Order: sequence, then structure tokens, then C-alpha cells
Amino acid sequence: MPKGPFASSVGVGRAEPEWAKLNKVDGICGRDVMHQSGEKTEAPLKLEDEITSGECESLIVPEDGGFDLLIVGAGLSGSVIAERCSKELNMTSLILDKRDHIGGNCYDFVSDEGIRCSKYGAHLFHTNFERVWEYVQNFSEWIPFDHRVKGRVEDENKELKLVPIPPTRETVNALFSANVNTDEEMQKWYDEQRVVPKSEDGQPRNGEEAALSRVGPLLYEAVFKHYTKKQWDKYPEELDASVLLRLPCRTTTDDRYFSDPWQALPRRGYTRIFENMLLGDENIQIRLNCDFFELKKSNALPKHKLVVFTGQIDAYYASLGMPKLEYRSLEFENTYVEEPEDGYYQEAMVVNYPSSSVPFTRIVEYKHTPNQPSEQPLPRGTLIAKEYSTDVGEPYYPVPNPENRALYEKYAALAEKEKGVCFVGRLASYKYFNMDQAILNALEMYDNMKENGTLEPKRKPEDFGPGDGPK
Repeated sequence: MPKGPFASSVGVGRAEPEWAKLNKVDGICGRDVMHQSGEKTEAPLKLEDEITSGECESLIVPEDGGFDLLIVGAGLSGSVIAERCSKELNMTSLILDKRDHIGGNCYDFVSDEGIRCSKYGAHLFHTNFERVWEYVQNFSEWIPFDHRVKGRVEDENKELKLVPIPPTRETVNALFSANVNTDEEMQKWYDEQRVVPKSEDGQPRNGEEAALSRVGPLLYEAVFKHYTKKQWDKYPEELDASVLLRLPCRTTTDDRYFSDPWQALPRRGYTRIFENMLLGDENIQIRLNCDFFELKKSNALPKHKLVVFTGQIDAYYASLGMPKLEYRSLEFENTYVEEPEDGYYQEAMVVNYPSSSVPFTRIVEYKHTPNQPSEQPLPRGTLIAKEYSTDVGEPYYPVPNPENRALYEKYAALAEKEKGVCFVGRLASYKYFNMDQAILNALEMYDNMKENGTLEPKRKPEDFGPGDGPK
């Protein structure tokens, strides 16, 4: 069993020195206004009763035509738009959310045992966008974190090996006795493995062809085929090529999951970001435990000028009787392990299980992260979360295939004609946005509001490129 958290000589949560130095986040940076003003707790703040009341009668509605924005959803997209429109344009917003907390799927908290963990699965912040990195530093202190993933994978002799994911030299050497020792040898191994698609233009037509063209049959079968089936309840050949085209093909010893120049964790958790963005702003009011559709149905929505809708686009049009879009969700089996050997259950924060013989996709052990609460020592025990992919529950991931894409286009055409409503974010765009992509999309929509008075995107969702998707 592991001896301590996943670390390197650089520190906890850091890659080996050669690769850690590529992370431009090299120390504590950013500012946590609440902490600077004397807030000591590192757990989510207790919200005022009015915020969590589930009613709108106590709202102070602006007299000049009501709220400028009625924002449905307290996640990243809606919160960024509310914050920017308030700070720079003095616009008022009412944020409604059916959940009992702010932060959307980013919400994290401190467990009864004293471990910072996420309610909706691990979130790893990484970005190529300097604008996004500069923006998020206004709402949190950040610490460097080089996310690395291990997988328990069967080798050629059907023995389980713990190897880096995405595959590196170490992966193919351990699984297939490849004896690869240089970048050139690794590239040669890929070239010999890859299967060129048989289509006339040589482009992959589905996820299986994409994977085989990237990593070849050995890695495809051992690491990606059955893991994809567990994630999506579809084999790769049933999914768009784009899902598997994003597979990294490492020739080096770099075992970081991401290669972005900025990789970090919020020092006091993701929820603190939303607290600093929204709480205490006189232009922003929040009501949780509020169902937008129920309020709309009963004609109880407070007066407003524009709706910013961040939920499922098909849910907005449910009354039309059109088919539902497909989403994947996650179920978490949380277990507190009282006496793990050396204090940890597994060797890394995230360990994937690609085999079809294991029902869950991965196990996350939050105690490995370096942004654990500093108010008290970490407990001897540890909290693990087994993740199961499912088609019921809170929607997390759009299912990318031709049928869903065609159906979404029908919904998008309706949304374009919808007066007084702006559709924003992952669920409304039926596009898997990474956190930084969601933030940039919202910032660019705000730019349009500032420049020409309309809240609309500067680019199409697909122009942001693929998101990470389920990991």
C-alpha cells in the first residue's frame, strides 16, 4: 500500500521535476477576499435562511422593470455572467437554483471527518487561456497541482499492473514488454501499432476507428474499449470519432493528465470561489431550493428583463413533446476507511479501472490533494468514492453521436428564436465544456453585453474544441 499522498520530490500533488516546471503556477497566487477579511473556516459558509428558503416573496425586486437578469443555475456560467454584469455594468441579477447550494457541479465541502471532497466528482482546474487564469485569481488563492492518473490494467499475461493513464513509455513497457526507452522508440511503437481508417479520405468515422488510429489495438483493448463502454453505455464504434480523437499519445515520461500551462487547485476549495463571486454583492440576489419551471408555471417568477438559462435545453422545451437528449450521469459510492495502511487507501488520487469485469470506472481518494483543510490535522482514516456511470440522475455529460447532434440542432433552432431567453453553458449548449471553457464562454458572452447590449456568444460551442469528458 502507498506510504503517504501522491507526490514527487517537488511536493504533494506535483509531477516529477522535469514536468512540474512546465506548470506556470509555481506557488500560492491569487486572492481570497473572504480569508483576507478574517473568515477562518475553510468549509462552505452557512448561507442566510432567505437564500435557502425556497421562496421568492422576500426578494427586493428592483423598481425599474425588475431584475436585469434572471439566471437559472448557480454554476460557473451563470455566476460569471452575474459577477461581471454587476461589477462592470451595475446590472442586477437574481440567481435561482433547485439545489440547496451554490457552485453547481463544482460544489465541494469538508466531510465530518475533516476531508475536503467533492459532491459531484473530482474537479481539476487547468487552462490554456491566460484571460481565464487572470480572472479566477480574483476569487481564490490557488496552489499548483499536476493531476496524474493511474490505472489498474491487465497486462499480456492477465496480471493487474498499476500504470500511468494516459499511456506513457512506462505503460507500454509494463503491459506489453515493449522495451521502449526513448521518445523515438515510443513514436516507432505507435507507428507500428496504428490502424489507418479505411474511409476514402482516411478520416475515422467513429470512436473505434479514432482510437485505433491513435493508439493501435493493444492499448485500445486494454485501456480504452471497455472503459468507454462503462462510461457511455456505448462501445466506441457507437460514438463520434471526436470522443476518442482526444486521446493523448505520449512519447515521453510525462505522466501528467493535462499539458496546459496553468494547472492548480483553489486553496480553500471550489465553493469558496462562488462565495467570493456572489455573496455580499448588492446587485446579486440568490434563491436556492427554487424550481424555475414550477415558479414559471405558477406565474410566480419575479419581474425581470432577460432569462439566462443554464439548464438542459431539452428540459426547457419539454412541453413540446420532442424527444429527450441523452445524457450520462454518475453515481458515487462513498466509503470512509477507518484504518488504511499508512493512512491512504490507494497509490494516487485517481485510479481508473478499465476492465469490463469491474462495474465502476474509477476510485477517487480526495485525501491525496494538497488543498485539504489546514484548520486541523488530517484524520487517520480516508474517504474514497467509487464512480459508476449511469443514464439516470443529474445530467453530467452529453452523449456525442449523430442522432443526438441532429436532435440538439432542432432545439438550438428553437432557442435562437426564443425571445427574452439566453441559453448558456454545458447543458444548454449540449457541449462538454471544461471549467475554463465554460468560464471563457461566459466572459465572451458578457463582452457582447458590454459592447452591444446583447448577451450572446462570440463563437459556437464546438469552436472551443473538445472538453475532457468523463475521466
